[in-house]
Formats: sequence, C-alpha cells, structure tokens
Amino acid sequence: MRATASASPSASPDSASRRREIRKRFNAYRETRRELRSERPPPRVAVPSFFTLLNLFCGFLALTQVWEGNFVIACWLIVMAGFLDLLDGMMARLANAVSPFGVELDSLSDVVSFGVAPAFLVYVYSLHEFGPLGFIVAALPALCGAVRLARYNMNFDGEKKDYFEGLPIPVQAVALVALILTAENAAWGALLAQLQVIVPAVIVLSALMVSSIDFDAIPRPTVAYIRKRPQKVLAYVLAGLLVIALQEVGLLVALTLYVTHGMGQAAYRLGKALMTPVSAS
Repeated sequence: MRATASASPSASPDSASRRREIRKRFNAYRETRRELRSERPPPRVAVPSFFTLLNLFCGFLALTQVWEGNFVIACWLIVMAGFLDLLDGMMARLANAVSPFGVELDSLSDVVSFGVAPAFLVYVYSLHEFGPLGFIVAALPALCGAVRLARYNMNFDGEKKDYFEGLPIPVQAVALVALILTAENAAWGALLAQLQVIVPAVIVLSALMVSSIDFDAIPRPTVAYIRKRPQKVLAYVLAGLLVIALQEVGLLVALTLYVTHGMGQAAYRLGKALMTPVSAS
C-alpha cells in the first residue's frame, strides 16, 4: 500500500502531459482539415448529382418490379430514369458543375438503370425461354453498355458535342422498353413479344452502342442553337408530340426513326467515301 501511494504522484504528471500532447495534435489536425475544406470549390455538383442518384434509384426500383412481374411499371421506371438522366446533364451545364465526379457517378448510375435493368427485364420477360443462349443475349445490354460508358468517359473532354459516338445507352434502354410496352398494350403488340423480334432487337441495339456510328445529341434549349439548327429542333419537337399523342407506340416509332437516321447517315457517308476516288500522292 505504501509503495502504490508513493508511485501515484510521480505517474500523474506524465499522464497529464500525454493528454495535453494528444489534444495539441488533434487541434492541429482539425485546423489542417478546416483549411483544406476552405480551399475547396462550392459544392455545385450536389444539384445534378441529386438527379443522378434519383436516376439510379429508379433503376433499382425497376429491378424490383421486374422481380415481382410488374413489367409495365418497370418499363416506365426506366423511362423515368432516362428523363432524370436528361435533367442531370442540363442542370450540370446550367450550374457550370460539370466535373469528373459527376461524370463517374452518372456512368455508374447509367450502367444500372440502362444496362442491368433492361437486361434483366428482357431476360425475365422473354429471353428465359431461349435457353442458355438467352443468358448471353440478355447480358448484351449490360456488357455493351458498360463498354460504351467506359469509352465515353475516356474520351470526354468536358465539352458537350452535337453527336455521340455509338448509340447512347439511355436510347438503347428506352427503345427496348418501348418495344415491351407496345407488346403489352397495343392490339397488334403480340407480334413484338416473339423471340424472332426481341432477340434481333437486343443484339442490334447492343452492337450499335459499341459501334463508331455517330448519333445526334439532343438539341440544346437555347435561342442560338434553335436559330442555328431549326430543322433539327423541329424534328425533336414533332417526336415529342408523337410520344404524347401515341404514348408507347409513338415512343417506339420516334426511337426507331432516331436509330434508323443515324444508321442511314453512316451508310451514306461510307458509300460516299467508297465512291470518291483517292487522289494519288
């Protein structure tokens, strides 16, 4: 007892000094973190990222609805994800908040909403009847979509162009959705639900995503752009009216014309290049 009592006074100053040293180091660390935070730019990416996360949430909900057999609800959730994807791009440009973080988050969301969700949808809806080959065909939207997004991120320089190299993954997803919605709701839609239609559609749309064919980007909602490209803007307005009037049938027709136009332009440029003689150097 006497030894313990004599040891405690000598241990107390050392313990107190250690605590003071730890507090000093912690305060220095906190000051350093505060200075780093003050040097960061304002969090403008939060606005477009909110819509991006809603896009991802719709993709997740679409997966749950496919699992429960609610194919029409799943289709419209994928369409909603496409609308939100369009909004987040517009918000990023309006807020001048285009950033590598936003690009990566957008791609991660897109690969779920427009790659995995439609792939799972077409498999459960129809391609499971195709046997083992149905697994491979159904996986193409997710696999080719991931390659398409990786290539886009690698080549992205921060500037929005008037065209996309390869079919955009949201267009591929909404085209498959329009096919299934028409098959479910139109009187003649049973023809579209057959494997002879869905299998080629999935393969062609997936291949177009990883192709080098140029597809038009959606017009910018600015007066200068409308004056510069009035015919293109008019075509998109008419396509929107067609979708409003005919719903899923109008959506299918509009996207078929969009894909056909891109492929036709590519075929025209290729034919023109083949017909033009090469000048001798």
